[in-house]
Amino acid sequence: MKNTHLTFHFLLFMFTTLKQEVVIVGITKDGKAFRPSDWAERLAGVMSSFRPGGALPGDHISYSPWCVPNTIDGNKCVIVHQDLKEAEPMAWDFVMNFAKDNNLQVS
Repeated sequence: MKNTHLTFHFLLFMFTTLKQEVVIVGITKDGKAFRPSDWAERLAGVMSSFRPGGALPGDHISYSPWCVPNTIDGNKCVIVHQDLKEAEPMAWDFVMNFAKDNNLQVS
């Protein structure tokens, strides 16, 4: 039987170690799935204007490369790049406080 718990944590380790990224997982520290189910897309959408060079007039709507929704082992997550912290400290604090306030797992 495949150990998905081990696979999930290995992927988190790879993301955080090799790419200097933090992964906010849609699982609370109590082990419950975070709701609403589209929370990752909503959070990344709010952060979409925080990007290298800033948002430009006429740009199409897209996620910032610094804050991207994803799914790992069936769990919704948001991958947040450390560059956001340097470029936009208040935006970084917003994302990290979102995770903290909602008791989400962060790796």
